[in-house]
Amino acid sequence: MPTVQTSLVTSTSSTPNGFKSLVRRNRNGRCGPAPSAVQSVFEDLCQAAPPAIIVADNLPVLDELRDACEKTGTPLFSSTHSCSVVIDQLRHYLARKLGTSTNLHGVFMDVLGMGVMITGDSGSGKSELALELISRGHGLVADDVVELTRVAPNVIFGSCPGILRDFLEVRGLGLLNIRTIFGETASRRKMRLKLIVHLHRQQPGVDTPRLPFEAQTQEVLGVNIRKVNIPVAAGRNLAVLLEAAV
Repeated sequence: MPTVQTSLVTSTSSTPNGFKSLVRRNRNGRCGPAPSAVQSVFEDLCQAAPPAIIVADNLPVLDELRDACEKTGTPLFSSTHSCSVVIDQLRHYLARKLGTSTNLHGVFMDVLGMGVMITGDSGSGKSELALELISRGHGLVADDVVELTRVAPNVIFGSCPGILRDFLEVRGLGLLNIRTIFGETASRRKMRLKLIVHLHRQQPGVDTPRLPFEAQTQEVLGVNIRKVNIPVAAGRNLAVLLEAAV
């Protein structure tokens, strides 16, 4: 990257996906290069076709930079935040928007601060378990359709489609607005997926191992997520079992 040595702008740094952010390194007031040289540097910068240029650290936008952006059609933004803050915010935003994503069927919960996906066959009691957990102070992220996005090599976040947010479908009761019934604290925007709890019906004559010898995982978007299988049977307190699994 070219370096502009003036009392206002001394360097450029790259943000994710090629965004360029101009930053300040000194305010010594010394005379910089001639305007023509500054114009040439900015033109070279814009000729590299960055998606956008952000002038950070509350720097004034130089006329030479504005002219170069207008000639090449390069989007130009300014920010009062420091360059490091701008880069961090862009990194998180672009990771969410451009990360690999998929949809899974289940109920996504915040249980004791951990993102837990409850899966299982239809009628296995996922929604009833979620309702019991919410009544115990835990939070609902998404029901039925869970949007999962990998924002880092080993980090997956789950959220709810806007049209389904705050709703939980319970057989016999229909759609329940969790936020209305239990208050603001019963709903979550997103959580990091850390555990998958799969509910399955106990098959007659089939004994479930009491002490699984190997830890189970399930691959989601290329990331291995810890998985726990809980048999569903009459009289079992699934909410307590799930809290213990967390």
